[in-house]
Amino acid sequence: MAATMMKSLVYDKSSMPWDKSRGLLAKDMPTPSLDPETDGEHVLVKVIYAGFCGSDRGIWNRTAFKGMIFDSLKREKATTRIIGHEMVGEIVAVGSKVTARFGFKAKDIVSTESHIICGTCYQCRIGQTHICSQDTIIGIGRDGCFAEYIKLPANVLWTTDPRRIRMKVAALQEPFGNAVHACTTADLRGKSVAVFGCGTIGLFVIMVARALGATRVIGIEPNERNRKMALELGADEVIPVDLGRSAPHSWSADKQLVKDVRTAFDGIGADVAMEMAGFNSSVNNAIQSTRRGGDVILFGLKQGNFHIQAFDRVIVNGLTLHSVIGRRIFETWYITRNLLEDRTNGIQDRISEVILGGGEDAVVHIAEFTPESFETTLARWPKPLLQF
Repeated sequence: MAATMMKSLVYDKSSMPWDKSRGLLAKDMPTPSLDPETDGEHVLVKVIYAGFCGSDRGIWNRTAFKGMIFDSLKREKATTRIIGHEMVGEIVAVGSKVTARFGFKAKDIVSTESHIICGTCYQCRIGQTHICSQDTIIGIGRDGCFAEYIKLPANVLWTTDPRRIRMKVAALQEPFGNAVHACTTADLRGKSVAVFGCGTIGLFVIMVARALGATRVIGIEPNERNRKMALELGADEVIPVDLGRSAPHSWSADKQLVKDVRTAFDGIGADVAMEMAGFNSSVNNAIQSTRRGGDVILFGLKQGNFHIQAFDRVIVNGLTLHSVIGRRIFETWYITRNLLEDRTNGIQDRISEVILGGGEDAVVHIAEFTPESFETTLARWPKPLLQF
């Protein structure tokens, strides 16, 4: 039986003013339990590993998700939100209807889709569950997985075979699925691909694009360490971004960078540009670096208004712009599983050795967490893991 209290990482608005604080607080929180009356289709999962993603960095730095967190806490009449939405764990209890309806049972190893969907809105009913109009995001709109236990509806769980996917890698299936969704939005077979922004998801995109048949993959990245990792993960070339180079506007494309990218693709431009950074200038760089008739995948996310430079050329050049959010449930998860379980493509090994560092340096046990030491981990690794 789970203890009545559990170790958790939280944002507590009562003691952490949004505009005057940063980081997360290690705190004992009540362990969730299954109500026989209302939780027939829910499970209780003991978290083993949880991934710390870009969204969590946004919460840590107070640059994202304030409204969603505060609105959900107001509805719950609460002040504390357990953060986190990437995980792998072991089911320790199931509701009365779970096994018969979903097939899950105690001791199953599972990951989870982070978007809790309603199943009844128009989008859900036509199969676009990844853009459910009533979805709730784990760790933002409801308590998440930076805790020893999490209660989840069974319909968002994803069975994972630890004999085929290492547990640390299994914790990253949700963010890896973002890259899979981005790379399956356009047909990459025989195509040239430019990846604008080689953070964690951009690094995943480099590997996925290659596995899905891209013939040439080039990264565009300002950070030296990320450039090195992109090459280790299979990029043919990585073009540095000069953040000090002047431009007419903060949103303007970098003319020299665009020239360098197009030159790297025989002067034609990329067949497919993957915009993973979310900055206005990066969006314009991606659009202007794409060949006539090419595809621009927009995944990077920043709030506010954007300026599309020379918008007429988007139309005249026949570009197709695609916006990508989350994962197609569960189509993307099946492709993700196949890519990770296929040991011939080297993806799982490279995630372990390059992105996770091949050891324990990127792993922080919850009992050893301090905000100060975790700042160092965040600076060193693109994808820290929390162990529970």
